[in-house]
Amino acid sequence: MTAITCLDVPTAVDFVLSATRMAKSDDPTQVLLSVSGWVGQEVQLDELLQALVDRVARAMQADRGTLWLIDYARGELFTRAAHLPELKQIRVKLGQGVAGHVAVNGGTVNMPTAHGEKRFHAEIDRLTGYQTKTLLAVPLVDAGGEIFGVLQVLNKLGGRFDDEDEQRIGKMAAQISSALQATSLYPELKRAKEQPQSPVGYFFNKVIGESEPMRAIYKIVQKAAGTDATVLIRGESGCGKELIARAVHVNSKRRTQPFVKVDCAALPATLIENELFGHEKGAFTGAEARSVGKFESAQGGTVFIDELGELPMSVQGKLLRVLQDREFERVGGNQTVKVDVRIVAATNRDLKKMVGEGKFREDLYYRIKVVEVLLPPLRERGPEDLERLARHFIAASTKRHQLKAEPRLSAGALERLKAWHWPGNVRELENCIESAVVLSEDEIVAEALPLPDLQRPSTRRYDMPTLPEGNPPTLAEVEKKHIMWVLERAKNNRTAAAKLLDIGRNTLARKLKDYGLGDE
Repeated sequence: MTAITCLDVPTAVDFVLSATRMAKSDDPTQVLLSVSGWVGQEVQLDELLQALVDRVARAMQADRGTLWLIDYARGELFTRAAHLPELKQIRVKLGQGVAGHVAVNGGTVNMPTAHGEKRFHAEIDRLTGYQTKTLLAVPLVDAGGEIFGVLQVLNKLGGRFDDEDEQRIGKMAAQISSALQATSLYPELKRAKEQPQSPVGYFFNKVIGESEPMRAIYKIVQKAAGTDATVLIRGESGCGKELIARAVHVNSKRRTQPFVKVDCAALPATLIENELFGHEKGAFTGAEARSVGKFESAQGGTVFIDELGELPMSVQGKLLRVLQDREFERVGGNQTVKVDVRIVAATNRDLKKMVGEGKFREDLYYRIKVVEVLLPPLRERGPEDLERLARHFIAASTKRHQLKAEPRLSAGALERLKAWHWPGNVRELENCIESAVVLSEDEIVAEALPLPDLQRPSTRRYDMPTLPEGNPPTLAEVEKKHIMWVLERAKNNRTAAAKLLDIGRNTLARKLKDYGLGDE
């Protein structure tokens, strides 16, 4: 997969440039440290890597810079970020050229002239038409001492690279190595080493997956991020809607401003309006001072409204006004408040159906789905995405719990993961992997996975409840009877019942609430 550049979208280069202006020291390594916080964000990885290469080239006073990564499956190095206007990507064999030599042998190579240098791979210059005169290359080494890439600069402006340059680029390479190991790129490189049938693939940091449905979503997010369009993200519980919402924000021009989340399902209906819009002093008993709501707190940034389907009808009209006019009044007030925010919403409910049932405003529905993103459930993303996610969560859990080494994922454990149908989606997989990592030693075996002793069910393992004779029941009546029967079979264990029904636990809770059984 070649590097993708979206010229219309503000890029991660801006992160580096802003950090450069804010840095208190002229030391380029300190400037790199100042952008390390972005490695935990859902930024486009190619953009972030390119930004780092740009900064390295400027700090080293070099004409060009290149970041090479190792593709162990093919025994090659490939350019992931480089000043290559002539070609999208270059690949060389391990051991080939200066970069290939460094990838195999380590150490620093300072080439004062390309003429007569045996390690220099002149074919690249022939392909690009570029003339390499001087070259400096160092390895990218992980915490275990293993080389996973090469950092290289070409043609120092006004002379040759000296000993001081070697020390400087060595420090920068160490910091870049550390930063990359904190991104979702590094586990993907390791996974590809063990699973050569699936090439290295990534797009947004922390958003894992290279299946066709996910690639389509990346394209939508990339386009939407460059605008202020309202985005509606739909999908089952646990499939990663918040990650996609953050990716929209972090890759937009609002990324340096707040990202404020409101979870409508976690708040009583009577408090949601106050949470979103704030209140004036004396608006109700106990309101001793003015309180600012989420929209004012997010001024200039993004408001993420999670579980939009739970928004009360009484508040939907007020949200519609914000979408249309970017203004509202606080609870108990009459002063109009103007806000500059972007709205991203998410739901696992069928809003169109809710419109037909009179539970969701039609005008709000069409106003909020300017850009719609439909996330696939984990079971529809294929085994390769499942494995990518599992290995990513192994690495993340190992780091979170400060374990000495990552446990290996055994073939038996991987097959068991692939056999389960994941009603809780990515969130369920993450919790499953974390439990196995904590309880395992050197290897995660199938028995360590906290999964039911069931293979992927093609049909239900229980009979449908008998329906009454006479007039056929409505679909809603059949659904309710079936849900109540499954809940009884699961001894009122809602988590177990949700798994048997192949729905999220929050979805089950909402249905029971509709039946008048909202309390546990």
